[in-house]
Amino acid sequence: MRSTYITALSIAVLFVLWIGSGLLVETQLPPAKNIKELNERRSAMAEESPATRVRIITSHASLQDRVLAIRGKTQAKRSIVVQSQTSGLVVERPVERGEHVKVGRILCRISVEDRNASIQEATAARDQAQLDYEASLKLESKGLQSGINIAQAKARLMAAQASLQRSHLNKDRLIIRAPFAGVVEDTHMELGEYVTPGSACVTLVDLNPMLLTGEVPERDLYGLKSGLNASAQFIDGATVQGRVTFVAKTAKAGTRTYPVEIEIDNSELTIPDGITADIQIPVEQIRAHKVSSGLLVLDDAGRSGMRAVTSSNVVTFYPVEIIGDDEDGIWVSGLPDIIDLIIVGQQSVISGEVVAPQQFSPQARVPRTAIERES
Repeated sequence: MRSTYITALSIAVLFVLWIGSGLLVETQLPPAKNIKELNERRSAMAEESPATRVRIITSHASLQDRVLAIRGKTQAKRSIVVQSQTSGLVVERPVERGEHVKVGRILCRISVEDRNASIQEATAARDQAQLDYEASLKLESKGLQSGINIAQAKARLMAAQASLQRSHLNKDRLIIRAPFAGVVEDTHMELGEYVTPGSACVTLVDLNPMLLTGEVPERDLYGLKSGLNASAQFIDGATVQGRVTFVAKTAKAGTRTYPVEIEIDNSELTIPDGITADIQIPVEQIRAHKVSSGLLVLDDAGRSGMRAVTSSNVVTFYPVEIIGDDEDGIWVSGLPDIIDLIIVGQQSVISGEVVAPQQFSPQARVPRTAIERES
């Protein structure tokens, strides 16, 4: 009987060793070559294991503005160097740098010299030509004057009138006036200086309205057009409102970008030329969802998106585009109007996997990160 016990004990030991060999010897698989192969292995393992539990929330889309953000700067609408059209000595320059002037304000004045005498001489010549022409007409009525003589008298009268007009224009040009309301940025003429036609008097800058200028790439050109409302924030935190007045139709050769201009009010002249601004232009309204940024994941192709659950409890990946952000979340497009988003466990599942979803309760704590798991 003792040999029977020994035989039974030996058989039991061999059986235990045989069963244990399957646990001790682990099949070593080569490392996955890429993400696709890794996902296939995980999918195969998922089929043999219980469905992964995830937490979901039902999200509803709403209409939101797609905002185009541009880095730009302020630019004066126009800036010109006001020049002299005649020659002479400068006798007055009643404006200084930084002074705001209205339309027609005197900027520089040049000495009259002999221009009044030229006007008197031209006036006398005009009067004499007028008398000669009238006398020719009287003689013609009596048949004592030919048509040629009358034409010559009329030509002399018109020449005299033109000479008088030029004399008045030359005198008017002695006073250089502001062609538009603006700020004197720089002065160039000084008292006693002799100037010639083309000499600079002052540099005049028009600061109202002010322009915001920027450039957009080709991919952002869709929906951008003149007439759209825009806003901008300066480095000091001040914000302004404006309207798009120009969108270029031809790209710059070097950057392949399209210049854009926004017109803003600057009636108080508080906005200087050349300061940077962050410009935002709502170009269209689209359906979007407000979500936590921690829910974003990447697919095998490197696209940013979100994972959701279908009515059959199957995981689906949706590529999304971020169109805006708030203090408590981001706005994304590319999702269906009503969708069950995975808010806990989205990093642990793959597309096509069947999961066990659990609806998020409003009383429960909202997950703060994408990798937070259900306790």
